[in-house]
Amino acid sequence: MADFPTTARVVIIGGGVVGTSTLYHLAKAGWKDCVLLEKNELTAGSTWHAAGNVPNFAGSWAVMNMQRYGAKMYRTLGTDVDYPMNYHVTGSIRLAHSKERMQEFERVAGMGRYQGLEMDIMSLDDIKEKHPFCETHDLAGGLWDPLDGDIDPAQLTQALAKGARDAGGRIERFCPVTGIDRDGDEWIVKTDKGDIRCEKVVNCAGYYAQRVGEMFKPHGGRTVPMIVMSHQYFLTGQLPELEAWTKEKGHKVPLLRDVDISYYLRQDKNGLNLGPYERNCKAHWVTPEDPMPEDFSFQLYPDDLERLEFYIEDAMARVPLLGEGGVERNINGPIPYAPDGLPMIGPMPGCPNAFEGHSFTFGIAQGGGAGKVLSEWIMHGETEDDMWACDPRRYTDYTDHDHCLAKALETYGHEYAMHFPHHEWSAGRDKKLSPVDAKIRELGGQMGAYNGWERANWFAKDGDDTSEESTQTWERNGPWEARIKEEVEAVRDGVGVLDLPGFSRFNLTGEGAAEYLRTMIAGALPKIGRMNLAYFADSRGRILTEMSVMRHGEDHFTLITAALAQWHDFYVLSKNLPEGLSLTDHTTEYSTLIVTGPKSRELFEAIGTAADLSTGWLTHQTATVAGKPCHLNRVSFAGELGWEIHAENAHMPALYEAVLGGGATPFGMYALNSMRIEKGYRAWKGDLSTDYTLLEGGHERFVKFDKPQDFPGKAALLSEKQAGRKKGFVTLTIDDACEFDAPYMSTIWNGDEVVGEVTSSAMGYRTGKCIALGMLRADLLEVGTKLEVEIFGGRYSATVQEDAPMWDPANERLRA
Repeated sequence: MADFPTTARVVIIGGGVVGTSTLYHLAKAGWKDCVLLEKNELTAGSTWHAAGNVPNFAGSWAVMNMQRYGAKMYRTLGTDVDYPMNYHVTGSIRLAHSKERMQEFERVAGMGRYQGLEMDIMSLDDIKEKHPFCETHDLAGGLWDPLDGDIDPAQLTQALAKGARDAGGRIERFCPVTGIDRDGDEWIVKTDKGDIRCEKVVNCAGYYAQRVGEMFKPHGGRTVPMIVMSHQYFLTGQLPELEAWTKEKGHKVPLLRDVDISYYLRQDKNGLNLGPYERNCKAHWVTPEDPMPEDFSFQLYPDDLERLEFYIEDAMARVPLLGEGGVERNINGPIPYAPDGLPMIGPMPGCPNAFEGHSFTFGIAQGGGAGKVLSEWIMHGETEDDMWACDPRRYTDYTDHDHCLAKALETYGHEYAMHFPHHEWSAGRDKKLSPVDAKIRELGGQMGAYNGWERANWFAKDGDDTSEESTQTWERNGPWEARIKEEVEAVRDGVGVLDLPGFSRFNLTGEGAAEYLRTMIAGALPKIGRMNLAYFADSRGRILTEMSVMRHGEDHFTLITAALAQWHDFYVLSKNLPEGLSLTDHTTEYSTLIVTGPKSRELFEAIGTAADLSTGWLTHQTATVAGKPCHLNRVSFAGELGWEIHAENAHMPALYEAVLGGGATPFGMYALNSMRIEKGYRAWKGDLSTDYTLLEGGHERFVKFDKPQDFPGKAALLSEKQAGRKKGFVTLTIDDACEFDAPYMSTIWNGDEVVGEVTSSAMGYRTGKCIALGMLRADLLEVGTKLEVEIFGGRYSATVQEDAPMWDPANERLRA
């Protein structure tokens, strides 16, 4: 073992396609002192998987972009590293059985066009022409993806490994990791061959990622939120008719995905491969009676074809040729699932200089791009594209085993499901409840989950259709719309109350806290007794996060941010925290009520409030409301006169009853979203993301270029300011009658040219306008410019508005 490495810059645990892709990208970038440790042979996912699909779309903008990069990379990889690979670009057809599915396809095709991908809507004749063995009589249409295909995963992994070795990366086979330790700023990775000290370590252990994750728990880690599912597919015998067609045409038939039934069907040599994602799915290694084995390499689960009977029968009716080959071989193996079905790529929560790259349900499809993204995290601490959809920090403390199991079963069983804007998935819910949750539901609250916290989206009245079926539409009009309008009008004309549990809440104290924050944020700090918005940028001046900063003393602050941002923003604040400062998380100890509307001051007076209600906008104070101690913040995300009541959980029921008794109308998150869009207020990881700089996002007033402190992104922002921004934040009104809210990343057109994208949209019930916020090419930002927004395949005329709130542009109501 004399040549076994005892030190390394980076150690990657796991030799699947993601681990080898990460090593390949690191080595190609010049990071040569990197070691990959593989338990057995280099494999792609689990060795049972005979070949992988390379889809371009997986329901997420970030994942779609990542897969696009991987597919492009794979096309030249064999030549680039001088290793032969079988990569067949066959194209794929997604089948639609309904109008709603065709609308989804129109949206996907629009997203593809924005990225330079031509994904075409198909008629039934188009489907038959591309795939003559497919029956189409009961279909609504299809979606054609010309770049989809299949690849040999073993060859892919070996090609990546060869490229990594050639560029200076090192791979240690048959070297299982037995433990993790920490010594100062160094990680110690323990193996049977010896220990390796390294700066950075990466968990790419596939379906063993949770087991590896446990090794990090003594050093600040957590149990990895994932479940191992059983995925089956079978191969038919050789089909002479398919062989003859392939020989005549010179290529395979396209891959079929019947996304409404939930299976894929592709050609494998001259047979067919059917892989369902069945509703009656099964997880493994989730009970003490079914423990995860120490080593499952080169093994399979027992066949369980009864689970697939419905899907086999449906697929045989769709492609009758399938029934002629018989089942030659059935494969039933493990596949890892995170609760939402998307992978975990990025910083490991709680552990400095540790990263994760695992839980890939489509590891082959995503592996090329995932290696790029993960290597960016490792080398630069940030990524080219905003990858929040895959960030491990999106899961916090609510993702216990029961939640992960329930969500994995639901997600696997609905792998190709449509994610309608007003539909809420039911599994794994009620993990974090507001102190007034029972009252909210009694009042008709229709709940949604926000980082595990249950909040009311809207309030139903007797007779309203609250069935799941009612939510399965892309249209704005549903039983919720009339109620949202009523809730907005109640806030506009009187006073409303929104129960808002789960605000992420941090306290920062200690001598030098103020100076530390000045080096972290782009702008200035508030005075004592006041609050403001603070923006954090990355090294390129892009929007990392937004926090509300409340200043209690010279070096005493409370920072409040989005529920979903809890672990992300704590990491941002703590990563370079100087010694002597204290940063603590109080998210679960307090809750919040938003009380807002022109009559909110009268309400506080009526219910008994010991506070100065004449203080101005963006002030905060300790107070007593209805006999309960609390903190009042003079702000309103709804854009009306109002306050936030922040109080300990135990005081919330009495406060909520008092506010209701004072005449407040309860309103939900849908109404709040409508009102914040009318005000042009940005939402995190929609309008605010690392896809945009602070200047592009319209936040120059929050950037203090002349302050003496340096801050991340300052140089990049100064350069951008001098050169001029290339795009900018825009408010559009959708002028045509449109029954939809424009989905996230809807394309903005100027004639035949793509010029921007929508980041959020809603009907504004105070303005009577359908409003879209987005990002637009800078030369088109002039007020009155006529454009079009593509929404589910239709183009709707839109007009550029002033860079000011659509509702109460002078903020007179807010400051009353």
